[in-house]
Amino acid sequence: MEQSGTSTRLQAAVQDLASGVVSVLRDGDHTRAVLPAGTAEAGDLALAAVRVLGADAMLPGLLSGATPDPAEVAVFRKAVEAYPPRADAAPTVRWSHWGMAYALRRLDPNSSGPPDEPETRWLDDASWQTLTHQLAVLAALALPGESCAVSRLAARRPVDVARGFVRAVRRRDWRQAAGAGRWLTLLPGVPDTLGLESGLDFVELMGGQDPLVTLQVRAARLTRTGTLV
Repeated sequence: MEQSGTSTRLQAAVQDLASGVVSVLRDGDHTRAVLPAGTAEAGDLALAAVRVLGADAMLPGLLSGATPDPAEVAVFRKAVEAYPPRADAAPTVRWSHWGMAYALRRLDPNSSGPPDEPETRWLDDASWQTLTHQLAVLAALALPGESCAVSRLAARRPVDVARGFVRAVRRRDWRQAAGAGRWLTLLPGVPDTLGLESGLDFVELMGGQDPLVTLQVRAARLTRTGTLV
């Protein structure tokens, strides 16, 4: 029962954090703090929420290139350091950690560089369904102008990701559809017949009550326009 209560509180904390990121992305006030106040005093639950959201916790600064609030960077750094992946961690967990460490380096050049990129063998022969699911989990890596092994692999399979996007929409899996749509805004060779722009509008309309969906859709749109507005 206690574990269930902790999980519920964490989910709520993640939703609140995502809502804060969405608010900043929506109004363009990228100087406003999103992460919890208190820097080093940020509680375990808040840090865990940052960890779940990954690099997207600092998405406004990553998209705008604005100088981040040092207090926010301190919270983000603590989240990176407090939750290193275990030896038996899933590949997506390792890549999420890598993405956070990479983002930290971008936000604070004095930080140590990210660890070596994890391997991508688990995706090399993945079906288009599995590929789309895994990319949606790692949507925080979908940043304009950035390249890593995951993004290069995705760039080789735009049609498969497009198929996965359509499938997610049909299955009403709005989080997966939003994450796949975010990747598709970056990939070359996406079929024009997909109608990605209207597809993203539909995903937001149907799943927009979930801030994790709205965050991905907003990030996709900002990636397409190249501006934080």
